[in-house]
Amino acid sequence: MFKVFAVLFLFALHVSALTLQKPNIYTDQNISGWMMSEKLDGIRGYWDGKQLLSRQNKPINAPAWFIKDLPPFALDGELWTARADFENIQSIVMDDKPSEKWKEITYNIFEVPNAEGNFTQRLQKAQDYIDAHHLLHVRIVEQKICHNSKELKVFLHEVVKKRGEGAVIKEGSRGYFDGRSDSVLKVKLAQDMEGKVIGYKKGVGKNSGLMGSLEVELENGTHLFIGSGFSQENRKNPPALGSIITFKYFGFTKKGKPRFASFMHVRKD
Repeated sequence: MFKVFAVLFLFALHVSALTLQKPNIYTDQNISGWMMSEKLDGIRGYWDGKQLLSRQNKPINAPAWFIKDLPPFALDGELWTARADFENIQSIVMDDKPSEKWKEITYNIFEVPNAEGNFTQRLQKAQDYIDAHHLLHVRIVEQKICHNSKELKVFLHEVVKKRGEGAVIKEGSRGYFDGRSDSVLKVKLAQDMEGKVIGYKKGVGKNSGLMGSLEVELENGTHLFIGSGFSQENRKNPPALGSIITFKYFGFTKKGKPRFASFMHVRKD
């Protein structure tokens, strides 16, 4: 019994040990000289040198050809196809059995965990490996130097105009770090957040007989109802109780609730 407990404990310890970089929100900090890139809206993939994992440390069932030549060192990036294609990406990446549609997926690297050197040097390590092994489905996310907030604003609007999600800016001089930090910031016209579905409110008027809004619980225990952003199909078949959804919002109310919350999609990773 003790041996079984010990094995389970070590397994749980291993699972909980996956700590990724997490950005804070840009609020007009001084970001002169930082690196900026497009924030890709896909499924995050962490390669630990042996297997591909989701942000929740779940194994991603990628086909053998996709991972067989990945490096013996860690990579962090986004499994992605194109802008405004999240639902398709998620259905491919989170499928229990990898399909032919994995040929649409590229692995877009934005960090090399635990590698030595500054941000540019870490990415160069991955680029050298990609080039040497001719990994056509693995790419480095393009990085640009940001000189001031005006330049960042122009870049952000260019991304959004192309139906992109937003931008990420990072203090490039730092060595590798994990966890949430002010040294990496996400920049969006609207922010997004996740919450757990805990209830429903019936629809009225044109939505009579359908779901009107979702009751959602946030990580900090806050509850709110989200009633916009849904298709008619969403309202006929709403996200299941206990599922995790992503929604966008514009700042907070005086009571600390996300303002103008609007449904985006269900997360399965």
